[in-house]
Amino acid sequence: MATENHSTVTEFILGGLTNQPKLQLPLFLLFLGIYLVTVTGNLGMITLICVNAQLHTPMYYFLGNLSLLDFCYSSVITPKMLVNFVSQKNIISYAGCMSQLYFFLVFVIAEGYMLTVMAYDRYVAICSPLLYNITMSPLVCSLLVAVVYLMGLIGSTIEISLMLKLPYCEVLISHYFCDILPLMKLSCSSTRDIEITIFFLAGFNIIVSSLTVLVSYAFIFSSILHISTREGRSKAFSTCSSHLAAVGLFYGSASFMYLKPSTASSLAQENVASVFYTTVIPMLNPLIYSLRNKDVKAAMQKTLRRKMF
Repeated sequence: MATENHSTVTEFILGGLTNQPKLQLPLFLLFLGIYLVTVTGNLGMITLICVNAQLHTPMYYFLGNLSLLDFCYSSVITPKMLVNFVSQKNIISYAGCMSQLYFFLVFVIAEGYMLTVMAYDRYVAICSPLLYNITMSPLVCSLLVAVVYLMGLIGSTIEISLMLKLPYCEVLISHYFCDILPLMKLSCSSTRDIEITIFFLAGFNIIVSSLTVLVSYAFIFSSILHISTREGRSKAFSTCSSHLAAVGLFYGSASFMYLKPSTASSLAQENVASVFYTTVIPMLNPLIYSLRNKDVKAAMQKTLRRKMF
């Protein structure tokens, strides 16, 4: 019976953020604005890093890749959500749903590891400044970024292969995009084994990345405290304050979404948290790095002057 039901599920219906017609247009305009800022901010950051030689350093190489990931995983979610705001039926095909989930997982897992690599980069810069150029050579930076994307691909491939094995009896997804937990609720069969596997995979990704970040910053803060001058301490801390803000936003919202009992919050609360996690953070990251970073602001002013003259 499960196999028969599974064979008939060719599309899903996305529940969306709200079923109130009067809110559809305001929400469409709100998220269109957020998405335009996200695209402009992240592609602008990538362009700025590419055209300014003073930003051709490991830190900004990683920041450029973070901007690329933010742009990509926002683009996996937001355009479909915008279409659903102005369409009568929020339908997504089975293949489209699984593709959306796959690429979302690729980019979001990779983002966690990219933030980890950026923490390691700050650790080397502050704790071993004399060896920084040797330790963070172009080859090492390229290998680290390759590992980041590889971890995203491996994690996403394992999780999506498990989701493809599930038979689905229902088609209404109580969410605005195809995510793992809402999809598992539609299955005809027991999802216990898959839940355990996904729990361990998510646990591995979160523990490895967050522990590396915590250890890196423990050493960083220890080194900063040993700097004799107040000006030196302030300069050292300013080089990692933007990254700390990005890490706090990413892991804070992700932890609220996934590291809690399923009954701990309402559907509305989960949607608000998920919206922040999937659409607001990709918009905020380039703003955080541009507003709190003297090098980025200087490069922006230089680029604007070149354009004007």
